[in-house]
Amino acid sequence: MSTREPGVRRLVIVGASLAGLRAAESARRTGWDGEIVLVGAEDHLPYDRPPLSKAQLDHRTGDDLVPLRSRDELDGLGVTTLLGTPATGLDTDGRRVLLGDTAVAYDALVIATGATPYRLPGADGIAGVTGLRTHSDAVAVRRALDAGARTVVIGAGFIGSEIASAARKRGLPATIVERLEVPLSRSLGPEPGAICADLHRDAGTDLRLGVGVSGLESTGGRVTGVVLDDGTTVPADLVVVGIGVRPATGWLEDSPVALHDGDRGVLCTASLATSVPGIWAAGDVAHFPNVRFGGDLMRLEHWTNAAEQGALAARNALAGTGEEIAFLDTIPYFWSDWYGHRLQFVGTPRADEVVTVGPHGPGAIVLYRRGTQLAGVLTIDRPRDIMKFRRLVMEPGSWDEALFQAADRVTASA
Repeated sequence: MSTREPGVRRLVIVGASLAGLRAAESARRTGWDGEIVLVGAEDHLPYDRPPLSKAQLDHRTGDDLVPLRSRDELDGLGVTTLLGTPATGLDTDGRRVLLGDTAVAYDALVIATGATPYRLPGADGIAGVTGLRTHSDAVAVRRALDAGARTVVIGAGFIGSEIASAARKRGLPATIVERLEVPLSRSLGPEPGAICADLHRDAGTDLRLGVGVSGLESTGGRVTGVVLDDGTTVPADLVVVGIGVRPATGWLEDSPVALHDGDRGVLCTASLATSVPGIWAAGDVAHFPNVRFGGDLMRLEHWTNAAEQGALAARNALAGTGEEIAFLDTIPYFWSDWYGHRLQFVGTPRADEVVTVGPHGPGAIVLYRRGTQLAGVLTIDRPRDIMKFRRLVMEPGSWDEALFQAADRVTASA
């Protein structure tokens, strides 16, 4: 795996999103005064993505994008931006990132290209069908909701659920189509998934489970319905495809950077070093062994993960000879907002046992046991409690202690 190298004068960061920005900021905080080049596929300065499926879908939200850092602020950090310039290849012998007909040389490189949504076969060219990954996607979805769209979300993941929530918030019809019998059962487990299903139903979302999509109907090039493989058709003016993402690593396929055999994410050490000297990775694109959880190989699509990894990758990339490389020591955390409820998760759902304490709905505390210890916690509408359980996961606390504390919290809030 990658090692530190002396004499780094140019740091190139490929990926102008949160992880990439945090890498640039972290590089400057070390006092390093070399050149930083930030390369982005989109035309925009780095911006926050969690609001895309939340506040930016609200009625009366404008189209303007507010970046995480202004152009003046990036200039102040001495960051050169190459936006609207997707990386197309990597020449590790020449230490160059290929950008179509041109290239940019690097001494150290941070890969932070994120992930790309899977597309629905046969949907290309049909208006009203979109994913939700970029600011432009969010603007298109919001405008459709402003026009009163009948919304069908394909895939009952967290992003898709937030979109259905945005439609129902306006009183618009919303349908979720999910191939699994229980939504989120692979990522949270069957029982928490059933709780999530009830949140949808209680909010009036038409939840179609255990069924797939066989095609789309359209008129004049615009979608009019989604055909399901049970033979029914759901009318639709807006179809949002939320069937997952894949790491954006197509530009690395011909390089010696080691990629995961399954999803083609970048394989890293716990220090975020890749298989090639001088190259590091961060954010949604990176697989790393999480020492907190027995070295489980993880690839996380979470805001906090992107921020932490971007900063760490840059620090390690610039560490001088003899300086100690830092290792990632992280507890995964994410949140999602549906129908006025906040779902928060810390730790890992890879567990031997899952127990729900309290109501099977809003107010629930779901505990995940691995061996004799607490490995993860899901809460619904308990923002004060989740951080207390985060500390228990970090220690890590015993399973019995976690059960006691959860019961105590539920009793106190009854």
